Amino acid sequence: MENLQQLPDEFLELCRSVTAKRPKAVIDHILQRGFITTEELKETYGYNHPPRAARDVRENGIPLETFRVTGSDGRKIAAYRFGDINKARFSRLSGRTGLSKQIKEALISRYGCKCFIYLEEVDERELQIDHRVPFEVDGEPDIAPENFMLLSGSANRAKSWSCEHCENWNSIKDKSICLSCYWAYPENYEHIGMRQVRRIDMLWEGDEIKIYERLKEMSVRLKKELPELIKEIIEREIKRNDDG
Repeated sequence: MENLQQLPDEFLELCRSVTAKRPKAVIDHILQRGFITTEELKETYGYNHPPRAARDVRENGIPLETFRVTGSDGRKIAAYRFGDINKARFSRLSGRTGLSKQIKEALISRYGCKCFIYLEEVDERELQIDHRVPFEVDGEPDIAPENFMLLSGSANRAKSWSCEHCENWNSIKDKSICLSCYWAYPENYEHIGMRQVRRIDMLWEGDEIKIYERLKEMSVRLKKELPELIKEIIEREIKRNDDG
């Protein structure tokens, strides 16, 4: 069991400032029992991606270290406990709700109340503040709005999955690679997770939905996937303009 008397008051205050459900569950468990295993994260708390839960804690400025223990089936599994307390970031954004609100308001004022990735209008309560460059690559940025972006929950999950499977995240740790990535600047990028691909997230709304439904009907009639059909239409239009 973690000896709370050995933990600095400032660190305990930081731990208690975390209110999001997933990191709070991990932190409280470690405070009570000294560590938490991937098995406990899955079976007790229902988190099927333990590294993501650990990442949530680290992003709140609380260092964790990974070690191995024996699971209930006798196999070695990962477990997490507090790391070097001296590396805790006591000025972490999420622990400063006033500052977090200011950054969110500044981003909405500048870009509108929408997801930076999918460009769809989203209720302010559903928008999440996210680092443009993951903490795992560049650490904590200056607390300035331009270092953050607003994402819908689905966009945030998609970005997290892509980043966690990127070589730069796992080994290279080069900030410049992130800065030229779609997940940091979707309006101006050179790659997506170090892959030479390009994407467009398109949204039809209002009267435009009629066009979408017509495209969908065409795709069924022609027995083509909708993205494939849209690509062909765009290619034909480009070729027609070039020939003209």
